[in-house]
Order: sequence, then structure tokens, then C-alpha cells
Amino acid sequence: MRFRGWWKTSTVTLVLLFLSVSLSGYGWNTTPSEPILISVLAEKNAVTDPNAILRNALPIDNQPIRTIQEAIEDISNHLRGKRWPAIIKDVKQAAFVLTLKSNEILDSVPEDRRTQAETILEDIKTGVTQLQEAVDSKDKEQVRLKRQALLSSITEIEELMLTGFPFEVPSEYANLPQLKGRATVEIETTQGNLTVVVDGYSAPVNAGNFVDLVQRGFYDGLGFLDSEDNFALQTGDPPGPDAGFIDPKMGQYRAIPLEVLVRGDQEPIYGQTLEELGIYLPDLALPFNAYGTVALGHPSLEPNGGSSQFFFFKFDNELTPPGFNLMDGNYSVFGYLVDGKEVLKSLTEKDKIISAKVIDGLDNLVQPQ
Repeated sequence: MRFRGWWKTSTVTLVLLFLSVSLSGYGWNTTPSEPILISVLAEKNAVTDPNAILRNALPIDNQPIRTIQEAIEDISNHLRGKRWPAIIKDVKQAAFVLTLKSNEILDSVPEDRRTQAETILEDIKTGVTQLQEAVDSKDKEQVRLKRQALLSSITEIEELMLTGFPFEVPSEYANLPQLKGRATVEIETTQGNLTVVVDGYSAPVNAGNFVDLVQRGFYDGLGFLDSEDNFALQTGDPPGPDAGFIDPKMGQYRAIPLEVLVRGDQEPIYGQTLEELGIYLPDLALPFNAYGTVALGHPSLEPNGGSSQFFFFKFDNELTPPGFNLMDGNYSVFGYLVDGKEVLKSLTEKDKIISAKVIDGLDNLVQPQ
């Protein structure tokens, strides 16, 4: 049985709800005019790149490396319009922090990884110098390439700062698999491959469930279901009458709770939608901001009734503005498509998953005892 009802609220309805309900938090008693809406959207300035979202979601606390990261990421906002003065400012800021704060960056790296971090940090310094040269010559393509290489190195050094797992999952979910870190899943479809990074730091229960099912081969051979207005692509509905995974050890439906981490909180909120809690326009660690956001499907009136069915969100900038999507806090995001965007665009109900495999991070999966 497919959860055909879970997405009955269309994207247009979500936007209307946003206008009439969510913006009341800004003090408006009536539907705001379009210029006001555009102004608020500009202030929100949500991140839509999946790799940037994943970097921001890493549970680290080192302001210098975050400042460098933000400066390098910001270049993309100016590169399309060739706003070179703004790009120069970003590069100078990154270089300034690197000069003054290198020791503070290394202080956040455990001693046994310090030598590796020092090497990466030197690569970042060299990369910033090369980026400056590309900016000086106004070589747009080289700026893009140098920026991407720098962000990869920044991600590496941020990952070296990670130690342990940041919180304890509530004991009531101890019977479920948990992902204590991240994993990468390669999904082979009839149209090509999709690469998904699954984030257990922000959604360990939902991520653990997904990785466990991938490892079991549960998704191999399953088809896709497209939404009526083409804003999501769902899969994970097993053959037969069951709507999800039946745990062979327990002999019952494995129900997965809603799991949402608000940025700044120490641990996720479980079991209740943010709308039920009166939290609107939340700043989430894993928002529905990117094309290919991966989230757990659930029956429309049962947020804790999801199991194996998940969906890829086909982000639409006009219908579902980043940072203002009312799916945020109502569904559990547990990962992002990082490669295969064109493949996802081509998939329809005629296609299926050939196989899904965990290609990295399987050692972070913790099975219940």
C-alpha cells in the first residue's frame, strides 16, 4: 500500500498556508503584499546547495573555520552576476581569518589528527592564494573550480573536528537502528545512478532505519511513485499489503518516529510536528531547501507512522521558497542527493530501483541489541 495521501496538501496550498498562518509570526494580520514577501525572502537568504547544508549541519563549534566556509560559499551568490568587488571582499575575509586564526582552527582537532589537519590547512591557504589570482584575472571558470576545491578541503578539516556522537537518542527508540555519523548510499535506477549522503548527526533514527534497509537489500527492485504536481518522487513501498518494513525479529511493522533537529538545539524533537508545537519558520539543521532532499514518507495523519517509504523532494523555488516550506518540521529529512540531479529529474512511475548500496559509512550503523 502506498501512502498516496501523504502529499495531498499541494505546494500551492503550502504557500497559501504560509501566507495566512506562518507569517503571522512577523506581526502581519493580513496577507502581505508581494513586495513584502520578496523582502522577507531576501532576508532569509536560505542555503540551497546540499553540500553546504551538510557542512552547516556538522556538529562542530569552531567559528574561524565557519567564517572561512561562509566567505567561500558566498562567492557563488556573486559569481553569476560577476560582482567582482563582493567576491574580492569574500576572498580577503577568508585570507584574513586564515592568517590570524589558524591556531584556533587546529585547537578544535584532536591531537591524533592534528598533523593531517595541518596539511589540509596549508592546502586551504594555498587554495585561497590561487583563488585570489583567479579573481584578479576575473577568470570566472577558475574561480568556480578553486572555490569548489576549497570547500572540499574545508569539509575535510571540519570532519576531523568531530569527536563522538553529540547526544543520546531517547531510550524508547533503542529498539531501532541508529546511524551515529554519516553514510553514503549509491542508488542504481533504470535511468542512472543517484548518490545520497545520509546524516545521522541530525536524524540518527531515520537515517539508521534507511541505511539498515539499504543494507538488507529492501529497496532493490522497487518502483517509484510521482506526486500529482511533480514536486516529489516516492519509493519504498514493498510488494503485498504491507505499507512498510516488517521486522523479521519482531514480526511487526517497524514504525519510525518523526525526528527534526532545530538548529541550535542539542538534540532532535521526536514524535511531534513543529506545527503542533507552535514552531513556525524554523531554522532546521536539515531543511527542505535543496533539490533532492530525502525524507521519510508517512500517512497524512500519522507523523510517527513512517517506515520504509521515502521521497526525493523536487525543490521548486517559486512554489516552495527556501526557508518557508511548511514541509519543514512536518517530515523527517535524513539526507540529500549530492550527485545525479539530472537522473532524478528523468525518473517517473515507469522506473525502478535496480539496487541500493552503502558505499561509505556503514561502520556508523548501530544495530539494536
